[in-house]
Amino acid sequence: MVRTRAWVLVAWLALLAVLGGGALVFQQGMQTSLEIPGAESQEALDHLNNVFPQMTGSRAQMVFTVPEGEHVDDPQVREAFEGLIDRVSEWDGVGTVMSPLDELVANQVSEDRRTGIINMQFDFPPLDVPDQVKNDLLAEAQALEAELGPGASVHVGGDIYANAMPELGATEAVGVVVALMVLLLLLRSLIAAVMPLVTAFVGVGVSMTIVLLTTAFTEVSSAAPMLGMMLGLAVGIDYSLFIVSRHREQLAAGVGVTESIARSVATAGSAVIFAGMTVIIALLALAVPGITFLTTMGVLAGVSIAIGVAVALTIIPALLSFAGERLRPTKVRRRRRQRRARRSFALAWVRGVTKAPLVTIVVVIAGLGLCTLPMADLKLSVPDAGSQPVGTPARDTYDHIAAEFGPGFNSPLMVTTDIIGSTDPLGQVNGIADEIRAMPGVAAVPMATPNPTIDTGIIQVVPTTGGEADETADLVHRLRAMSPHFEEEYGAGIAVTGVTAIGIDLSEKLFDALLPFAVIVVGLTLVLLAMVFRSVWVPVKAALGYLLSVGATFGAVAFVFNQGHLTGPLNVSHVGGVISFMPILLMAILFGLAMDYEVFLVSRMREEYSHHGDAKRAIESGFTNVAPVVVAAAVIMISVFAAFVPHGDSNIKPIAFGLAVGVFVDAFVVRMTLVPAVMALLGDKAWWLPRWLARRLPSLDVEGEALQHELRLADWPGNDEVVSARGLSVHDDRGEQVVGGVDIHLHPGGVLAVESESDAGSALLHALGGRVRTVRGDVRVAGMLLPQRARAVRSRTALVQCRTSEAPAVEVRRAIADGVRLVLLDEVDSIADSQQRHELAYLLTSSSTPDGAPVSFVLTYTNPGLVADLLPDHRVDVLRLSARPALFAGRLQEV
Repeated sequence: MVRTRAWVLVAWLALLAVLGGGALVFQQGMQTSLEIPGAESQEALDHLNNVFPQMTGSRAQMVFTVPEGEHVDDPQVREAFEGLIDRVSEWDGVGTVMSPLDELVANQVSEDRRTGIINMQFDFPPLDVPDQVKNDLLAEAQALEAELGPGASVHVGGDIYANAMPELGATEAVGVVVALMVLLLLLRSLIAAVMPLVTAFVGVGVSMTIVLLTTAFTEVSSAAPMLGMMLGLAVGIDYSLFIVSRHREQLAAGVGVTESIARSVATAGSAVIFAGMTVIIALLALAVPGITFLTTMGVLAGVSIAIGVAVALTIIPALLSFAGERLRPTKVRRRRRQRRARRSFALAWVRGVTKAPLVTIVVVIAGLGLCTLPMADLKLSVPDAGSQPVGTPARDTYDHIAAEFGPGFNSPLMVTTDIIGSTDPLGQVNGIADEIRAMPGVAAVPMATPNPTIDTGIIQVVPTTGGEADETADLVHRLRAMSPHFEEEYGAGIAVTGVTAIGIDLSEKLFDALLPFAVIVVGLTLVLLAMVFRSVWVPVKAALGYLLSVGATFGAVAFVFNQGHLTGPLNVSHVGGVISFMPILLMAILFGLAMDYEVFLVSRMREEYSHHGDAKRAIESGFTNVAPVVVAAAVIMISVFAAFVPHGDSNIKPIAFGLAVGVFVDAFVVRMTLVPAVMALLGDKAWWLPRWLARRLPSLDVEGEALQHELRLADWPGNDEVVSARGLSVHDDRGEQVVGGVDIHLHPGGVLAVESESDAGSALLHALGGRVRTVRGDVRVAGMLLPQRARAVRSRTALVQCRTSEAPAVEVRRAIADGVRLVLLDEVDSIADSQQRHELAYLLTSSSTPDGAPVSFVLTYTNPGLVADLLPDHRVDVLRLSARPALFAGRLQEV
């Protein structure tokens, strides 16, 4: 990227231009089609669309109230609104316009006869109604109000106004400004602070054009662009921050610009890839419920994340290269003081939460449990016009109808029945309508009629409660339960459909999908983190922390949007149900973000622990090193998400609020408070992994630890030693130390004899051969660092089990013939065959590979008297292992 930096930027800008041009030409607009494959309401609606298309499509409602003393059926009033009906009926795309006084409908005039509802059906999909039609309809409403005279009011709404595309406001820019301020405080460089914003803007631009282009091939929810923008900004800034921050640290340490860029991408960049992949996998899991629009939204959101990762890994290195030495910190002393101040606060914090870890754990769990309690009131729904801001046409019409007719008139149900085989189709429809009319929870049955081809009966049912009420859902279930009765009575059952019924089915299906989705996400957490940290308790702790974060987040959403607290400051215009896919979407996104912080924080702790094996010191050192970056990343995400709340779209608002709360809880309460306390309570046991699982579980290096280890020891030991070890220790699968504190310096052609009274010698031998993973300290074998390059070490060494081998000398000779330069002999004192002993003694005296390279040996034994005749007179170092930590300082040193 450094050498082709200009071409990288040109390529991204060209891609943005091409996609932008394609989006302008081919995009078809957003849809909000809530299709639920296989649901009764969806199948009934599809059938209705075929047999009675006039009842589907988009809908508008005009509600008018005449002045005091007048009535809807007065001649002059009737002349006024019927004139409007005649004019609108002539427009292109208008299916039907139904007068409130039409004999086919009932209950469209209020009890005081001053308010009437004019229902209009359009052939356009809701989001494809031309603006000219909407504007003309508003103009007709204003004209009717003027014609009815002073004291009259006319409102026009319906789904053609309720699904407007979300628009950006000034508050969204506040989140970006806050992010810039945080970047400036952390990076102390305007150039460095601007870079993450630039990459985020490019990523969002590319993502939005892809979303718009996707509309040419499939339906895309109107919430998808805003969701993609919100996620793209947040992760784009955060992912770039990780790389830029690592680059600045390395420049301060004196690393060259080009080398620092490469190291930053290889280390922080690998963490970015892992974090992005976890979010993408979780978003793709939104396909679990089997709902098309949610799957599409998850895929497009995943594309936004993938693009955010791509721009961070490509544009950031190019920009860093352009900046060059200008990013190298110059005021070293001042920066060190600032860094020490930040770390002193982080150290005080982590010591405070780990001083009494059990108390911290209990307090955090109890506090988050208390925050979860409002979740009991969490209600899911598909927001209707009642969730629109006050003052919009759709909301004003909704409120006026609810006030004059009741909330159920905004949420009618559609009941269909098959009448093709009936001898009395009208009697069948009216009979079913009469029984429904008598059911509790039914306010009115305004319409009951066969379709024009007389094969399907349509009955409109108005509940006594609104679409978000539990009573309405109960009515839908009771109606469906009546289908067998109608089948027996009239020879045909019924199906319940309509926007309200579909919304209820959607909410219930998504609620039922929460448990399997949670199982998938938590299972993924356990597997991924077990692979990363080689531990059982770390992933278990992370999964439980994630569930606590999700519970507290859902509780906060219910506290505001269902219980109605803080609605004024947060500009919440509607208290009731939140959009039904909010919980599953929040769980997916928070999963990825939680894993991001978990890996970034705990990987540093593990890295420190692998160096010295002190759990408490590792927690404090690892925490203080990464706390400033984690805090900055979390604050940036919170500010970006929170900026979409005050001016946000009614569908996006609870999602943005939930994400802001979720990131706060997960970053500051769970990861930076609960995690250190749990790690302190577990101590060394935090890194325990059963042997059987360790053998089967692949290992992931998401923080570039192997590379960092290689770079740190690039010049060590600085000679031609075949085996170099410094502070080497080997642990068993329970974390217990088997061998500890070993130093080794084995030169080419040398022999290291390891005397041990237990299995410690064998453990050391397997460690040097790259056969075990639980190796700590600095170890280089055949030029390769362990345990990171264990596979390469295994291919360059030969391990001979003398106790079980029939001809160990033959195995040694064969290995040397294959070019092996380090042979490991376990339990040489167990060889009883004199010929094998003689041949092995000869090989130990002087051996070389076919290309002339000297061969080195490491052998273990228990009885010194049985190996005296095997060892050569020179080139032998002896290492004695005891129950105490072993140290090797030269020949024949007691250990």
